[in-house]
Amino acid sequence: MSEHVDVLVVGGGIHGAGVLQAAAAAGHSALLVEERAPASGTSSRSSKLIHGGLRYLETLQLGLVRESLREREILLRVAPQLVKLTPFFIPVYDATTRPPWKIRAGLSMYAALGGFDRDDLFQRLPKREWDQLDGLETRGLRAVFRYFDGQTDDAALVRAVLASARELGARVEHPCSFLAAQRTDSGYRVRLRDERGEREVACATLVNAAGPWIASVQRCITPRPLCFEVELVAGTHLELEGALERGVYYCEAPSDRRAVFLIPWKGRTMVGTTETPYRGDPAAIAPLQSEIDYLLDTFRHYMPTRPVAQLDAWAGLRVLPKLPGNAFSRPRDVTFTYDDESKPRLVAIWGGKLTGYRATAEKVLASLAQALPQRAPRADTASLRLPASN
Repeated sequence: MSEHVDVLVVGGGIHGAGVLQAAAAAGHSALLVEERAPASGTSSRSSKLIHGGLRYLETLQLGLVRESLREREILLRVAPQLVKLTPFFIPVYDATTRPPWKIRAGLSMYAALGGFDRDDLFQRLPKREWDQLDGLETRGLRAVFRYFDGQTDDAALVRAVLASARELGARVEHPCSFLAAQRTDSGYRVRLRDERGEREVACATLVNAAGPWIASVQRCITPRPLCFEVELVAGTHLELEGALERGVYYCEAPSDRRAVFLIPWKGRTMVGTTETPYRGDPAAIAPLQSEIDYLLDTFRHYMPTRPVAQLDAWAGLRVLPKLPGNAFSRPRDVTFTYDDESKPRLVAIWGGKLTGYRATAEKVLASLAQALPQRAPRADTASLRLPASN
């Protein structure tokens, strides 16, 4: 008899890890397979922020911001060793697109969506404190606002969520390749390959959380489920010598007015990110020299007296709906597709944010509830403390 699990997850990034944990917490037998290593793709190459998404207010993505702020508070409670509140500074110059009153209005709405918790308080810094801001350029500076958001080690967070899932009885296999899946009356037969060879696993439900490889996985499933036309968008980050001491700086790139973060990161300064359409093998993603120059120019513009010594550069991929307009302005809500809208046994996760991984996983489990057997819950992920990651 072939192996059987209630939930089989393809993809070892943050969303796959979240679904695995949620399935195990709900009492289900669950298996995650990952071709490389967990958090080897996008989930180790993000801006490493756990935040509500202040800029999404401009495109009226209020539900996304509210959910993200709620999830930020949950992560601060369940993973205090991994998620820390950090000061964020928004400098406003003569040439800045948004005047001070608009920034204040946005921060007020941000605080309201967060429930006016202490973590959502903000202030306008007095001018006498500007010289203490890590060498921030003060010529033409009109105002500086400070608020608080979360910061994490994204790869460590993935490992901690997977460790939690294992403690609840789930299994993680890597390197393990997903080869194909065939729909059956009771779920899916999934063909896998690991170092021991090929084998088949039967599952009641299947979750495609393969990130940039999501379309490739969809094409290997019979009958073929819905497959979005998507755009892979590369985001490059730099790591520079020397750490910022005061916090994160939320700046506008002088060339195109996109938001770029200057972030303290493990004794270094991280600068990111770019958004460049990418075509090719997701495993081959690498920074372009034009992206590196763009980020260096932005850093020099805001921190002109700090030395610039590049130590590293790396790039990740986002999965975005292929729509008109630039990538930066597109909606960032996660999208789900199913094999059967009335009683899905397959869910594919398109896009999504690091901050909202737990809420995304809960939605996936809710959508699969009709196809899953009744089990006794083991835990609630909203209150379950994550173990320390190694």
